[in-house]
Amino acid sequence: MGRPDQPNVLLLVADDQRFDAVGALGADDVATPNLDRLVETGCAVTRAHNMGAEHGAVCVPARSMLHSGRSLFHLDGPGGMTTDHPTLPETFAAAGYRTFATGKWHNGREAFNRCYEEGRRVFFGGMGNHWNVPVTDRRPLDNYPDDRPHRFVPGTGEGPQPDRGTYERHASGTHSSELFADAAEEFLHDHRVASDDRPFFAYTAFMAPHDPRTAPGEYHAMYDPRDVDLPANVLAEHPFDNGHLDVRDEELASRPRDEDAIRRHVADYYAMVTHLDAQIGRVLDTLERLGEREGTIVVFTADHGLAVGQHGLLGKQNLYDHSVRVPLVFSGPGIPASKRRDAFSYHHDLYPTLTDLAGLSAPDTVDGESLAPALTDGADGPRESVFTAFADTQRAVRTDRYKLVEYFVDDRRRTQLFDVDADPLETRNLADDGAHTEVLERLRDELADWRERVDDPVLGD
Repeated sequence: MGRPDQPNVLLLVADDQRFDAVGALGADDVATPNLDRLVETGCAVTRAHNMGAEHGAVCVPARSMLHSGRSLFHLDGPGGMTTDHPTLPETFAAAGYRTFATGKWHNGREAFNRCYEEGRRVFFGGMGNHWNVPVTDRRPLDNYPDDRPHRFVPGTGEGPQPDRGTYERHASGTHSSELFADAAEEFLHDHRVASDDRPFFAYTAFMAPHDPRTAPGEYHAMYDPRDVDLPANVLAEHPFDNGHLDVRDEELASRPRDEDAIRRHVADYYAMVTHLDAQIGRVLDTLERLGEREGTIVVFTADHGLAVGQHGLLGKQNLYDHSVRVPLVFSGPGIPASKRRDAFSYHHDLYPTLTDLAGLSAPDTVDGESLAPALTDGADGPRESVFTAFADTQRAVRTDRYKLVEYFVDDRRRTQLFDVDADPLETRNLADDGAHTEVLERLRDELADWRERVDDPVLGD
């Protein structure tokens, strides 16, 4: 059972959930009552970011950064988790914690076995049919099922389909969000029944609201596409080639985008979010029922966001806020209730933050900065700006007020400059506005400084 001096940790991670897809954080059009109560009992970091990715599978480095504490261009080794120092769960295990994981991993078996002592219903793939998930429990490396082939038919909305013969079992007929919540609940019950004196570090990574967006029917019934209000930045097409308009995510709807089709995508996305919220509620209720809630730090976040029609895009292979910002909420012992912090943060900040909150030490080789002072005392965040990157074509820097995005496609540079205070939907490009020349040059200098500090391998002009 968690104690104030050694609290449990329950880390909940969504897949593709935007920073603004939580009711209590300003989303009036999507129901998330359980995440709302987590926000009400805890502290939300409102400017949390995914640093980015070097390829289209943005979720892979996000999860690597979270577990390793390393920034994007310092990821190394199996699963992107450097072998030079312990991972986040390894540090907790070394301090006497019981470590457990369920759900989407996507960082390889070797990294999983290194990170977690126990695992139930683990999905090693990146995406798939939510109602027929191929899963396995943790086992020795030489005893895992073989990799499965994938097939994907563009335009169908269906993800890569698994070969049924290669996995330990398929959880047919149970939605992935329910499947992983079941495993988390079972772990919490088992831990209680076993009267294990160790605190636990439990990682539950959902596949939702990632497509295919196939929540149970009653959740789809909650959202009529005809009632969906589209934001002002929904466009028929992106205004120029950002270098990644032909990735899988962008093939889920025809171009130019049809507003009715986008409304359907958004409605289905909200249905997945609300169904996911219900499963998170089950896990939180179980934690409460077992008497573990007061002794447990609960963290909710996501690997990245998603466009779902904004800026003429559907996916996350871009640096607009809808795709790089994520929800981040802490609740539990030592964390004030009903607070907001506007600190700029990254996934790799979770490592030193959680070790600080648990009274542990993070290795010196961790790149992240602790958010604990900001959470508990309202101190300033660890950085004054945030840098994001995608592939070798997009780089951005954001300050309190402005955001600069540079594109390098086909030997041509395009620039966007947004006043995110006045234009949070990033619709008005000020880069060619003579009144903002000084701001543009200042942010270009700051972007160059960031690229050097994080060892960006693509330093271009």
